[in-house]
This record gives sequence, structure tokens and C-alpha cells, in this order.
Amino acid sequence: MLTIPKTKYEPGRTELATESFLIKPNLKGDWLNFFMLLLLYTMQGLPLGLSSAIPILLQSKKDTSYQDQALFSLVIWPFSLKLLWAPLLDSLYVHKIGKRKSWLIPVQYLIGTILLYLGSSIDILLPETGKPNVMVLVYLFFITNFLSATQDIAVDGWALTMLNKNNVGYASTCNTSGQIIGVMIGSVFAILFTSEDFSNKYLRITTGVEGIVSMKTLLYIWGILFMLITTMIAIFKKEKDNTLEDGYVKLNISKTYSLLWDIMKLPSIRILAIALLTARIGFAATDSISTLKLIDAGVSKDDIMVINTAMYVVKMIIPLIIAKYTSGPKPLSLYLKVTPIRLLWNIVFIVLIYYTPTIITTNGIVNIPVYYYAILIFILSIQEVLSYMMFVAILAFFSRISDPRFGGTYMTLLNTLSNLGFVWSSTVALQLVDLLTSKECSFDSMNNCSTLDLQNICKANEGNCIVTINGYYVEIIPCTIIGIAWYIYFRNILKNLQIRSPSHWLINVKKPVVENIEESFPLTVTV
Repeated sequence: MLTIPKTKYEPGRTELATESFLIKPNLKGDWLNFFMLLLLYTMQGLPLGLSSAIPILLQSKKDTSYQDQALFSLVIWPFSLKLLWAPLLDSLYVHKIGKRKSWLIPVQYLIGTILLYLGSSIDILLPETGKPNVMVLVYLFFITNFLSATQDIAVDGWALTMLNKNNVGYASTCNTSGQIIGVMIGSVFAILFTSEDFSNKYLRITTGVEGIVSMKTLLYIWGILFMLITTMIAIFKKEKDNTLEDGYVKLNISKTYSLLWDIMKLPSIRILAIALLTARIGFAATDSISTLKLIDAGVSKDDIMVINTAMYVVKMIIPLIIAKYTSGPKPLSLYLKVTPIRLLWNIVFIVLIYYTPTIITTNGIVNIPVYYYAILIFILSIQEVLSYMMFVAILAFFSRISDPRFGGTYMTLLNTLSNLGFVWSSTVALQLVDLLTSKECSFDSMNNCSTLDLQNICKANEGNCIVTINGYYVEIIPCTIIGIAWYIYFRNILKNLQIRSPSHWLINVKKPVVENIEESFPLTVTV
């Protein structure tokens, strides 16, 4: 059993940190900073929205396998690997530009440049007919998300100093609401506004060809906006110099990397790390495969995205509604209350996926009844609300325990552990679903339909690939059992962690002598 050892009381640092924990949050005089953070997190979310739209577009074209989906899932890994380069952002910067702006500005310009390049080549990489070039898409989106993850490091660190200390809990509100706005823009526009069927049904007066906007045009628009907004931030937003604050410690690259080790040596962090890396196993199959299975069953990508669009609005509101719980001293209490409900919701998805083909298909023709949409909206709504409540709660906890002197590195470490727990379990779940699924061609039992070529051979001979064992069900049941075991084991541990005093999360770093500060840290760039 994991135990939480006591930490030595250190006067001075402890009282200073505790003071900011006890002051009541008040955004008066901080609203401009609040909206600034909201904008930055929105820009961060747009590439993520595009990354979430591509798998749906791929699945709807029927020319990709779950192995391709597993390959494309690698594009979100930079958000789980950013810990490797996060210390550079805390160590190397141009003092006159600002610690965070020194990285934020060039990174956002590069994202805009890649979006413009994608706009010029997307019709070749993701054609209307034929097999998409999944590998090149993976390369481009991996680089884009690498840059977006770097922007995330800078913004997370800036949030801890941009907002007043008593308002730092609102950083998670900016993060979650802003990021979901960006994700919504990136995914909804890419799927619905480029869809001919959706545009003709809901957006046009007269029937037309293709969507009301092409993917190429969208990417050009977003690329230009990234350039313009970044220029405005570079010119008009000044970064506060926190080098004069009490407790400020200036670190070079080697000491910043050693800081990561110092953080990981904290007993409370080690326990939290184990919990974060295993927390998402219980939801891996449901989160990563369910939507794709609905599309396989006959539910259109447009219907899925319309429902998800409504969910985005809910997601933007949720952080504001639960802010009084997440900005308080015990945000993990909300996380723990929601976890068992969400685990039970896995069973609901098993029933939904199992009966969907029967309900929406009549004589081989997809005809979705109205009551099915009502059921689908209800199930997906509850799933999204529960998931997002957990997300906001854990981010609020990270904001409260992070040492603001090393905000970028500290927050990045915590977010990396959380993201890594998600991506490794999702990638494994996608990789395994085809391996665990058994099929055979209706006219040839020797054809197991394991590849697109074998599936095409079966169809060419007027046969159908029949699923004999569905890998989705094989995965989701053990995932749920593991999730229940995780909850039973970590429930009291996490409750105890969140009531630990601030001193348990602070790093004891000796402050260098002022006279020798430039000699001690030669790798920090000052102009």
C-alpha cells in the first residue's frame, strides 16, 4: 500500500505559499489577463481540434483500418512528451522580450506557417476518393502538435504569473474553456462546414456541390489568423518581470532538468504520478473506439459531429458552473465522485454499440429513427459531461500545487503525466481492437478479412465480412474491471494528497548569490 510520508516544515516558504492558498479569488482588475489566457488556450486548441477531426474523416471514407487509426493517434503524443523540452523554456529566453513570449511568438508563427502549407496540400493528402496518405498526415500533424505542446508549456507557465496569486485557480477555467473553443472550431468546421450533405440540409437555401467552405480554405484562414493574432500579442502584450519577486530563482538548463528530478523525488508527486499514469485505463476503450464503432455501424460523421458540437457548448459552460468546486481547496473530491459513475457508463456504451446496427438498419438500408437520436444524444452528453468534470478538476488541482517559481516545468510535468496516461492507453486500445476482432468472409471461411485487400476480395465476390468476435467488447469489459480496481485502491490516497499542506509540493532550491548570478547561469540569454 502506498503511504504519504510527512514533509519537513520549512518556515518562510510555507507561510508565503499558504497565504496565496487562503486569499479568496477575485477577478476584479484581472479580467483582461483572464481573457488573454482564454485566447491563447483557444489558439492551442485549434490544432487539437483538427487532429480529432482527421480520424473521423478517415473512418467515414472506409479506406482506413484501425491500425491506421492507431498510427494517426501518435500525433497527440507530443503533449505527453513535452516534459523533455519544457526545461528549455524555463532556462533559455530573451529577457527584454519576456520569459514566455520568447517562445510563444516564434512557435505560433510556425504553427501558422504549417497551417498554410497544409492548406496547399490537403486535397492530395486527404482526397475525396482513394486511400489517404496517412503517413504524411501523421508527420505534419505530429509537428503541429509538437509546436502546440510547446505553446502549452509557455502559456501554462505564464498563467501562474499573469494572474494574481489568489486567482491562479482560474487558470484551469481558461485552459479548459479556451481549449475546447479551439477544439470546437478546429473539428466542427473541418467536418460539418466542408460536408456537402450537411451544408445542403442546414446551411444552404439551394442545393450545391461540396461544403460551404473547403478544407483548403479553412486551413488558409486559420494560418493567416494565427499570424495576425501572434503579431498583435507580440506588439501589445507586455510580460510581467517576475525576477524581482520574493523567492524567485533563476536556473540554467542543467539545473532546470535537475529540477525535474527534484520534483519527481517529492513523495507526494511520486504517488500522484502512479495514479495519473494508470487512471485512464478504465476508460481507454470507451473514449478511443466508441465513436469510430458508431460510424462503422452506420451513424454518419455529420450526425456525430452535430451532437459533439452541442457538447462543446456544454464543455464551455461546465468549467464556469463547477468553478466554485475546482477553485477551492479540494478539487479532487469532485474527480473521485465522478469516476465510479463514468466507469458504470462503459456498460451503457456496450449496450448502445451492440444494438445500434439493429435499430438503425432496415433491410440493409440505414434509416435512423428519431428515438435513436434521443438515446444517442443522452448517452454521449452524460459521457462528455462526466469526462470534462474530471478534466477540469484535475487541472485545478495541478494549478494549486504547482510551485509558481518553476511554473512552466512544474505544470508541464503534471500535465505530461496526465496526458501520458491517456495517450498510451488510447493507442494500445486502438492497436488491439483489430487484433482482438475475428472476421470471416460470408462465402469463404478461409478469408479472415484482416486487411483491406482481403475485404475488397470478399466484396468483389459479392460477399460480406462478418464479425465473429468483436474486439471492442473484448477490450471494454476488462478495462472497466481495471478501472474499478484503480478507484478502490487510489480513492483514499488521492483524498489525502489534496489536503497536504503547500510545503509538500514546494521545491527546496538554494537561491544563488546575486553578485554571481550571471556567472552561475551563463546559458540564460539576456539582451
